Amino acid sequence: MIGFGNNNSGQLGTGDTKSQLIPIQIELPKLRFNENISNYHISCGYYKSFLYYSSPSFSNLEEDLIKLFERKEFCDISFKTKNGEIIEAHKLILKYRLNQNENQIEKLQEIISKKSIKESNQIFEMIYSNNSKINPKLYFEIKEIINSNEKIEETMKRIYLNENENEKYFIIERKEKQYKFPKLILIMRSELYRGMFLSVTDDTSNKVTDYSELSNKSFQLLEYWIYSNQIKEDIQITQEILNEIKIGIDYFQLNQTNPNLFDLLINKFNN
Repeated sequence: MIGFGNNNSGQLGTGDTKSQLIPIQIELPKLRFNENISNYHISCGYYKSFLYYSSPSFSNLEEDLIKLFERKEFCDISFKTKNGEIIEAHKLILKYRLNQNENQIEKLQEIISKKSIKESNQIFEMIYSNNSKINPKLYFEIKEIINSNEKIEETMKRIYLNENENEKYFIIERKEKQYKFPKLILIMRSELYRGMFLSVTDDTSNKVTDYSELSNKSFQLLEYWIYSNQIKEDIQITQEILNEIKIGIDYFQLNQTNPNLFDLLINKFNN
């Protein structure tokens, strides 16, 4: 069972009264269902709590939730698109994902009303799930209403571009190979690319930078951090790699988005 929302009366069954702003798994004394199904039931209580029962435990929560939110019996807010079609959504989820701000939902309604049904569905997919394909222009339009929410920021860092929208990569040539970084991910991780991406939003040509000083290991470590915000455990860090990675951190201006990155590397090296 997975739940989130208000828990001031302990109604989520977590053993405490701490409210949960993101879905958490709640252990059950025994399996409730034995069928090989991914989604079983969804319910909302009076105190704005959200429960999701599923079996098996490895079901894809995000995909199942998106399907459920499209069913009218679970929706309590409507968005009208520019082509007159209606999208039903769940106000409770929107409030939790949009920093629990009613005004932000109103702003979202304004944005949705100017979009087609296809574009609007992309926006909702981004809000409800952790991975989404979205047009970069849509990203900039909705970023304003969600930039204060850390959970949404983490979501945006993992967004990749729609294949039908001419994926835009920043290409870095190496002696051994060529690395391609989707700019929409880089823009979230490095101030260096913010202005660059804005200036080439309508430019489908690839920019190539020759940056061949870093070793492959160092570059892979940087690449892993850019996409996951973690230090890859199976890469052994040597002093030489630390020196190289410092150059890369400065090059990508990653300290502007994570001042502790180099300290993390140093600590891992020392340990």
